[in-house]
Amino acid sequence: MKKVFKLEDLDCANCAAKMEAAIKKLPGVTNATVSFMTQKLSIEADDAVFDEVVQAAVKCIAKVEPDCRVILR
Repeated sequence: MKKVFKLEDLDCANCAAKMEAAIKKLPGVTNATVSFMTQKLSIEADDAVFDEVVQAAVKCIAKVEPDCRVILR
């Protein structure tokens, strides 16, 4: 499954790169991208664990940049 989420208050490209690297290391993640320019997070992961992957990705993002929010709609 692949989904794209909007990010709010992503302040720098370096932070986006750190987030992307951390999310790619999560178990079950096939691919992930964090775009500073479009303020979007794209996650591709196994269907069976997709919800857990998204929650773990949100935690990774909060660790790198606490003010950044993921819009989970």
